Amino acid sequence: MPPADQAPAGIFRALRHRNYRLFCFGQIISLCGTWMQNVAQTWLIYRLTRSELLVGATYFCLQVPVFALGPLAGLAADRRPRRRILVVSHLLSLAQALALGVLVIQGRVVVWQVLALAVALGCINAFEITARQSFVIEMVGKEDLLNAIALNSTIFNAARVAGPGLAGVLVYRLGEGGCFLLNAASFAPVIWSLLAMRLPPFERAVEESPWRHMIDGFRYAFGAAGLRYLFVLLAVTTICGTPALVLMPFFADEILGQGSRGLGALLGAMGIGALTGTLALAGRSTTRGLVRVIELGALGLGAALILLAVSRRFYLSIAVMLWLGFCMLRQLASTNTLVQTLIADQYRGRIMALYTMTVVGLAPFASLLAGAVAQRVGPPATVAAGGVLCLLATLLLRPRLEEIAR
Repeated sequence: MPPADQAPAGIFRALRHRNYRLFCFGQIISLCGTWMQNVAQTWLIYRLTRSELLVGATYFCLQVPVFALGPLAGLAADRRPRRRILVVSHLLSLAQALALGVLVIQGRVVVWQVLALAVALGCINAFEITARQSFVIEMVGKEDLLNAIALNSTIFNAARVAGPGLAGVLVYRLGEGGCFLLNAASFAPVIWSLLAMRLPPFERAVEESPWRHMIDGFRYAFGAAGLRYLFVLLAVTTICGTPALVLMPFFADEILGQGSRGLGALLGAMGIGALTGTLALAGRSTTRGLVRVIELGALGLGAALILLAVSRRFYLSIAVMLWLGFCMLRQLASTNTLVQTLIADQYRGRIMALYTMTVVGLAPFASLLAGAVAQRVGPPATVAAGGVLCLLATLLLRPRLEEIAR
């Protein structure tokens, strides 16, 4: 009999739930489109400005609303039907991608429009990401929650593999506008899959005022030492890892000389590494040993960032991005799983909003800082500094994390 944390036969066991199968079908298509848009938008700003600061500012505009609106998104996910939030969010995302695509194809796009539409999408994502993270348990129940979270991460990273590589080719052949329009079309399957689900009627009576409900969620999160230190490490790795993603166009073009297709290949390699790591995680049937996975993932991420900064060979950088993706997403998925296992159901929306604020909402501050620092010391030194900080912080937090495993 295999060990409890290795159950290959059960890697896809969450797919026995009809609602989760529908969810996976819609997500894999929509997320491919989302990654295509991310690469195309980064390349568009780079092409229009050739500015590290404005590339960083685009990420800031896209992600800072997730941080600002996170508490409201958590309240909504705990007080309103999560499926309804997801349907409305995807409809609005479709409209945003369509508007951006039309502007680019008509040749009327300017930088302020890209930044404004990035802010709009960030506001939408604040509610969509939190609702999606909280919705998983409604589709599979507690028994298959760990497996479903790992598979959800696998889907995300399968899209990361396909989307950037395809975007690198399509940006070259069709231009950025074609990627934006394809992303708009990709939202149709996920909207259909959500509407086709069979769910019990929404029943969640909350007598507290929204303000008291929000404060109660913060107290719960920061009062539990286990949650607190997981979030601290998550914040550190987000801040340290973001510069590599924000500055990737400069690595692909100016340092490695590979252009937009090189950018797609580097991000695609990261996705392959992440996909490998999360598939291995999906085979686990218990949370035993996840703290160790989180620690090794953070240490591996720090080392990969330093190697990426010193590499001047394209294929070596591809290998480093494979390792970086493997480590980063194993840490993220393991933290997500452990957090969702530790929390009480009535706090799920608000705690997952904090998770989203940490993973996505902190990234804009890191991206803006990365752009500013890179203008002074260059992209390689900026990324290397993040790697060193990641290693030091993980080693300092390790004794606290070990307490969770006991």
